[in-house]
Amino acid sequence: MKLTEFNMKRPGLLLASILAVTVSVSSFIWFSPKTELIKKDFSTAEKQYSKMLKSQTDLTQFPRTSDKNGAVKTTDVWDWTQGFFAGGLWYIYEYTKKPEWKAAATKWTEALEQAQFLTQHHDVGFVMYCSYGNAVRFEKDPAKLEKYHKILIQSAESALTRFDPKVGLIKSWNTKASWDKKTVWQYPVIIDNMMNLEMLCYVSKLTGNPKYKDVAISHALNTMKNHFRPDFSTYHVVDYDANGNVLHQQTNQGYADNSTWSRGQGWAIYGFTMMYRETRDQRFLDAAQKAADFYINHPNLPKDKIPYWDFNVNQSGYQPDWAYDANKLSYIPRDASAGALTASGLLELSTFAKDGKKYFTQAEMMLKSLSGADYLAKPGTNAGFILKHSVGSFPHNSEIDVPLIYADYYFLEALLRYQKIEK
Repeated sequence: MKLTEFNMKRPGLLLASILAVTVSVSSFIWFSPKTELIKKDFSTAEKQYSKMLKSQTDLTQFPRTSDKNGAVKTTDVWDWTQGFFAGGLWYIYEYTKKPEWKAAATKWTEALEQAQFLTQHHDVGFVMYCSYGNAVRFEKDPAKLEKYHKILIQSAESALTRFDPKVGLIKSWNTKASWDKKTVWQYPVIIDNMMNLEMLCYVSKLTGNPKYKDVAISHALNTMKNHFRPDFSTYHVVDYDANGNVLHQQTNQGYADNSTWSRGQGWAIYGFTMMYRETRDQRFLDAAQKAADFYINHPNLPKDKIPYWDFNVNQSGYQPDWAYDANKLSYIPRDASAGALTASGLLELSTFAKDGKKYFTQAEMMLKSLSGADYLAKPGTNAGFILKHSVGSFPHNSEIDVPLIYADYYFLEALLRYQKIEK
């Protein structure tokens, strides 16, 4: 007698068999390594940001990093990092669906309202889209939603004040001296600026006015033309004259003008992938893939896939213009912020590229490293930040081997993308 025939004659046994299989399958899904990793990381995030919320009650001061005493170091509303804390709170709410996280995210988002008028640098997109851009995905109140939309529209208008049609790019910084002490940048554009374009694309969809997206496309095309070297590594800073001619290709936060600053390469991967999503222009996908291939195939990328703060530190052929002291530290610091944002960018890239499995696998390895004890903070430590070991700007002797709020933000985003992608 076949087992199926035997079970059919004993319906109770058949039901028990079905239930056993169902429980077995559901248990396998629930306890899969991927699910458990994401669950563990968000549990840590909840504990850390609960600690942060208890210690940070001044809504004019936004968590950025930790100081030498291990306390939270904040910034005001006119910096470039102040939107990431609210954004991280939104991501925790997205994962947990707990109303207390939405309340906290809303409070810290609305504290940024005046930043919609930020025009003194290019990062209004970072500030407002990481906060309000996430808020509009979850806000159901029509009046609040209308207000948030108006704020994002004004934020896009603020961004456009830094766009010169003759140059074809959004100016990142105002006139600024380079490290070589002989060059003054007139119209500096940094690779980071790719990250400010997503808000412009969104506002064009919101308003039906193509002007914002047109600026984003112009900026991306000119960045693609002048920020990439032949091997698709990136310059950090490209300086232009009033007619859009390239004057200088240098660095401000990297090791040398011809080196590859790790976070800058991550901005390129993420930014051009996003621009492909928004435009379906194959040129942007090609650029993202080539930038990603440079990153993941670099011989100086550590085995755990979390990069040194620059790919070329202490290598021959790379000469810093700033006062670099190789003996200052006995090690080359990693940059978890670069690893986190690159993981997030690679995960999205994996959904578009024909060989997407390659990018997914690399991102997964990065997330597993960031989720380990070397990078993920033990609850109650690290001033409440989630990740350890990031670098803000080594040349400025600023934020070296410390937590950074944007490392947390892109780590949480990457985990949510990882959860949604089946490979």
